[in-house]
Parts: sequence; structure tokens; C-alpha cells
Amino acid sequence: MSTDVIVYVLTGLALVVVVLTRLRMRQGQGAGRAYVGTLLLNMHTGSGLLAVVSWVLFLVFSEDSALGDPLVGIIALTFWWIVTVCGLLMLVRWLPSRGRHASEGFQDSWSEGPGLSILAHVGMLVGVCIFTYTYLFSKV
Repeated sequence: MSTDVIVYVLTGLALVVVVLTRLRMRQGQGAGRAYVGTLLLNMHTGSGLLAVVSWVLFLVFSEDSALGDPLVGIIALTFWWIVTVCGLLMLVRWLPSRGRHASEGFQDSWSEGPGLSILAHVGMLVGVCIFTYTYLFSKV
């Protein structure tokens, strides 16, 4: 399988992670031990959508055009790293709380635990590392 195909498939999967995270966390309905504020969720969604759009434009257009310029790739990678860090910060809500004022964890209809979120956001981290590698070594 060529590098281009892997990058395009991972781009599609990353878009799914951004959209499903938004759907799962809307109106404070996400599972876990702590409420994730709207600022972090909005940063995750906004940077994710900007990352997908700028990355696809960078991949589709030739290097001679303005949208295929290496700077567009750097901007896209910056957004990818922002969405990844936001997603990993959202995983913190699953960490067990201890102490007198610790709250119980809550569940949602998507899963019985953090498995789906861990798969999505650790997968996003791996994908963004691959994006960065392919960009740095001119594989795309």
C-alpha cells in the first residue's frame, strides 16, 4: 500500500474522530468522571475541521499552486497537533478521582468505558505522527 493511500485513509478516519467526538460530547452528555467544558470541545472541533480542510487542500493541489504550498502543509499539521492535544486532554476525564469530594463516573450510550475514546484519540496521535513524518520526508 502506498504512502498516499495511507495518508488519505488516515485523513478520513481523523475526520470521523472529530465529528464523533463532537456528537458524543454535545451538551455535556459525554461519559467519564469530569465534565469537559465547551472551550476544549470547540477547540477540538474547530481545529479538527480546519486541519482536515487545509490538509486535503495541501494534498490535492500541486506544489506550484498557492494551496499546495509547503506553508499550507505546516499550517495543517499545526491544526492536527492542536486537535490531538485537545483530544488527549479530553481523555483525562476518565482518570479515577480520589478524595472526599470525588464524583462518581458516568456512562453514556456509546460505550461502557473509555475504550472508544482511547482508540480514537491515541489513533489520532499515531495518525498525526504519520502525517508529520510523511510531510517532513516529502512522502506526500
